[in-house]
Amino acid sequence: MNHLKKASAVGAMTLAGFLATASSTYAQDITLRSSDGTVNMNGELVSFEDNSYVIRTALGQLRVSASRVSCTGAACPDLAVGDIDVAASGSDAVGLGLMPLLLEGYAASMDAAATINNTTQIGQFAAGLVADQGFGDDIATIQVTSTGTSDGLADLLSRRSEIAMAARRIQPVEAEALSADGAGDMFDPAQEHIVAVDSLIVITHPDNPIQTMNVRQLLGIYSGAISNWSQVGGPDLPVQVVIRNVGSNRRDVFEARIFGSDATALTSDAQVVANSNEVAQAVNANPGAIGVVGYAFQRGAQSVNIVNQCGITMVPDTFSAKTEEYALQRRLFLYTRGDTLSPEGRDFVEYATSAEADNVIRKAGFIGFSVDRREQSLEDVRAQALLNPNADPNEVPFMRQMLARMIDYDRLSTTFRFRTGSSLLDERGRIDKLRLVEYLETQPAGTEVLLVGFTDEVGPFSNNLALSERRSAQVTAELQEFAGTRLNGISFASVGYGEIAPAGCNASEDGRRINRRVEVWIKSPA
Repeated sequence: MNHLKKASAVGAMTLAGFLATASSTYAQDITLRSSDGTVNMNGELVSFEDNSYVIRTALGQLRVSASRVSCTGAACPDLAVGDIDVAASGSDAVGLGLMPLLLEGYAASMDAAATINNTTQIGQFAAGLVADQGFGDDIATIQVTSTGTSDGLADLLSRRSEIAMAARRIQPVEAEALSADGAGDMFDPAQEHIVAVDSLIVITHPDNPIQTMNVRQLLGIYSGAISNWSQVGGPDLPVQVVIRNVGSNRRDVFEARIFGSDATALTSDAQVVANSNEVAQAVNANPGAIGVVGYAFQRGAQSVNIVNQCGITMVPDTFSAKTEEYALQRRLFLYTRGDTLSPEGRDFVEYATSAEADNVIRKAGFIGFSVDRREQSLEDVRAQALLNPNADPNEVPFMRQMLARMIDYDRLSTTFRFRTGSSLLDERGRIDKLRLVEYLETQPAGTEVLLVGFTDEVGPFSNNLALSERRSAQVTAELQEFAGTRLNGISFASVGYGEIAPAGCNASEDGRRINRRVEVWIKSPA
C-alpha cells in the first residue's frame, strides 16, 4: 500500500519548510497545551527533534513530547499528516479519554507499535501503526478528531469520518438521516458498538467526612439552597460547587439525573471549569468543594454514595457500573456505516469491542464488560431489605424464598435488560452473552448458573411475577442456544421474583428500566 508508506511521516515536520523558517521562528514564543489541562506552558522554541518540542522557559529548557500537546504560535512546526486510512470523530470523552490507549492496545495486539501525534488542529491526533513493534511495514494511519457526539454523527452522515464516537445513544432523527443516505440500520449491533461505560462520580475533598448524600441534598447543594456543609451534617464550611462548562455531555447527564424535570437552576456561585481534570484539581484544592467527574478523573478525591428518591443507596464502584445499577453513568459508543466501513476500520472496531480491550479500557479509567463476581451475604443492603418487616404480606414469602436462595450463590456483574416495550434484549445483550459464555467456559464442570428475573412495579404483583419468570427462562434459552456445546458441563436454571428487590427507583422511567432485568447468579461445585 503506497499511500501507507506516505503515512509514516505522521507527526514529522515538513522538514524543508521548518528549516527555511527556523532562524526566524526559534526566537518566537509558542504555547503548548494538553487536552486534559495538565500541560499549559509558554516558551521559546529551541528545536523540534525526536518528536518532541524543546522550549526555553523561566524554569529552564524543557522537552515535551508532541504526542501530549498541541502547539499554537507562529513558530510551531508544521506537523504533516500523510494519507489517512481511517477517520474517527465525535465525543471528546471517547476521542481524548479512550482512543489513545485503545489504539496503542490495538497495535500491541498485532505485535505492532502506535506513534500518536497531535496535529495542528485542537483536539485532533493521528496514530501511525507500524508492524514488528515499529520496525516493519506501515499498517494503517488512524486520525481521531474530538469535538462532540453530534459532530461525529454529522461527519458519519457526510462521509468525512467512517467511525463516529458517541457519549450517548444515537437519536432516532440522526439514525433516520443516516439510513436515508444508505448507511443502513444504525441500531443494528453490526453498526452500533458499545465499547465502555463512563460512570459520573460525585467527589468531595479527601478531608470531607460526608460519604453519603441523598438526591434532595445534592439538589440543594447544586441549586444553592444548601450553602454550608453543616446543613448536611458536615463541618461548618462553605460549599463550593465546581461544574463543567455549559455544553459538556457529562454536565448534561448529571443535571438530567439530579434535577430531572425540576426547574431548579444551578447556583450562580458555581465555579465553572473547562474539563474533568480541572474539576478534580479544584475539588482537591478546596476542603469545601464538590464536583462531578468521570470515573477516570477522581485524582485522589473522595467519592460519594448517593441515596435515590426511593431510599436505595447507589455505590459508585465498578461492579455497580457493570450491572448498570448506578444511575449516574452513560454508555460510550462507536457507530459505523453499513456501506463504507474499510477493512482497517472494521478490524479496529472489532478489537475495541473485544474482551482483549477490557484491560486497556480499565487502564484508561473507564469500565469495560468483563465479568466480575461478588459474594451475596446477609450483610448486604439488598439482603437487609428482603428482611423488611413492613413489606407487603403478599410479597413476603417470595422475599424469604429469594433470600434463602441468594446466600447460596454469588452474583456476576452480567445483567441482561430489555428494549423498552419489547421482549428483545437491549443493544448491550449481544456483548453480555459473549462475555458471559467466555467467562463460564473457565468455570469447572458442575457449576450451577441461575438466571433470576425481575420487573418494575407497574401492574399487579402476580402478573409481574409471571413476566419475570418468562423473561428469565427466555434469557436462559437464548444463552444456551448462543453457547451451543461450549458449556456442556454447566447446569442452567431460571426463576423470577417480580418486582421485589428493586435496583432503581420505580418513580422514574430510568429507574423502571433498571429494574426490568435478569441477573446471573453462580454456584461452584462443592
